[in-house]
Amino acid sequence: MMRTYTIGCCMILLAMQAQAQKGVNSLYSAYGIGDLEEKDYSRNFGTGSAGIARPSGNYLNELNPASYGRIPMETFFFEASVAAKSIQYNSSEISQSAGDISFKRFAMGFKVNPRWGVSLGLMPYSRVDFKLVNNTSIAGTGAEIQNAIEGTGGINRLYFSNGVKLTKNFYAGLSSALLFGPVTITDSLGNNEIHTEKKYFYRSFNFTAGLQYTGRAGAWEVGAGATYRWQTRLQSEDEFSIRDADDNMLYEGQDHTGSYYLPAQYGLGLMMGKERISLMADYRLQQWDGLNGKNTDFKYVNSQRFAGGMEYSFYKYYFDKRVEHLSIQAGLSYHTGYIQVKGEKINDFGLSVGASLPSRTGHLRYYLGLEGGQRGTSSNGLITETYFNVVLHLGLKDNWFFKRKEL
Repeated sequence: MMRTYTIGCCMILLAMQAQAQKGVNSLYSAYGIGDLEEKDYSRNFGTGSAGIARPSGNYLNELNPASYGRIPMETFFFEASVAAKSIQYNSSEISQSAGDISFKRFAMGFKVNPRWGVSLGLMPYSRVDFKLVNNTSIAGTGAEIQNAIEGTGGINRLYFSNGVKLTKNFYAGLSSALLFGPVTITDSLGNNEIHTEKKYFYRSFNFTAGLQYTGRAGAWEVGAGATYRWQTRLQSEDEFSIRDADDNMLYEGQDHTGSYYLPAQYGLGLMMGKERISLMADYRLQQWDGLNGKNTDFKYVNSQRFAGGMEYSFYKYYFDKRVEHLSIQAGLSYHTGYIQVKGEKINDFGLSVGASLPSRTGHLRYYLGLEGGQRGTSSNGLITETYFNVVLHLGLKDNWFFKRKEL
C-alpha cells in the first residue's frame, strides 16, 4: 500500500511542477475564451484523441462518462498527464519558435458496485497565452509609441463522472463539472510605465451525458458511443485597474458581472476490435455560429472535429490469464476551430502515435504519445503554427477494496 501512495504523490508533484511552466504564445488564444482543449491527454492521445466508444477497462476514459460502467471490480485507477509542446510560428514577415510544458490531467476512479463506476478529475478546459506588440500613434503629435497586449490564464474543469451498466450491452453515464479560472489581459504603453489590467474570473457548472453499446459481429467486437454536453452560461466577474511600472494602483474600477455562453456539443464514436487490434473513429460538433454579436475582427463558426486511429496490443500469459503488455497506436485528427479571424478559418490537422507499456509489477503503466501538426494560416497577415507535442501519461492500476478469505 505504501508503494501505491508513493507513486501517487510523485505523479501529483510532477503535474504541479509542469503547471508552473509556460512559454507558448498563441495568437488565436486572444479570441473568445482562448484555445479550447479538444485533445484527450490520456491513452486516447495516440489514436487522434478518438475514444467515445471505448470502455474504461484499462484506463479512465473521460471522452464518454458511460465508459466508467466498465471499470473492473475491486480496481482503483490513479492517473496524471503532462505535455511538452514546441511551436514554430510563421507568417509572411516573421518566423519564431517557442515551447513549454504543462499539466494536462489528473484523475482517479473505481467501481462502487458491479453496475456503477465513478471518476474524479481535473483538467484544463481552455488556455489563454498571448502577447501582441505593435506601434500606435499619439494623438496630436504624430509620434509613435510601442503598445503591448498580453493575456494569461485559462479555465479549468473539475469533474465528477458516473457510469452505470443498464443491460448486458448498454451503458449510460453523466459527468458533472465545475468550470472555473482566471484570465488577465494587460495593455501597456512604452516601457510599461503605465498599464491597464483587466481580470476575468469565470465559473459555471457543466453537464455531459453519454451512452455506449458493446456487442459482437462474428469474430469482431463492435461498439458505439454518443455524448451530449449541455449549453452552459459561463458567469464572469470582471475587474479593471490602472497601474504604474512598480505595480502601484493608480485607478481601480468598479467590479461588475457578465456572462459568456458555451454552446451544446454532440459526439459520436465507433469502435471495432479483433484479438490484438482495435479501430476507432469519432466525430464532434459544437454550434458556435448562433453566438455572434457585433465583433468585427473575428466571428464564431461551428466547430467540427474528426478523429480516427488504431491500436495494436501484445499480450502475455500468467497462469492461463491473458495480460496486456505493449500497445502501440497511430491516428489522425482534423479540427475546424470555433473562431474565424479576418475571414479565415483556424483549422488544425495533426498526426499522432503512442505506446503504452506496463512496469515490471504491472500496477503502473507508462504511456508516451507524440503528435505533429499545423494550425492556422499565414494568409491576411495571420500566423501558421507548426507544432510538436510530447505527452507523458502515468496510470496506476491497483486492487483495492477486496476482502481476503480466511482458510
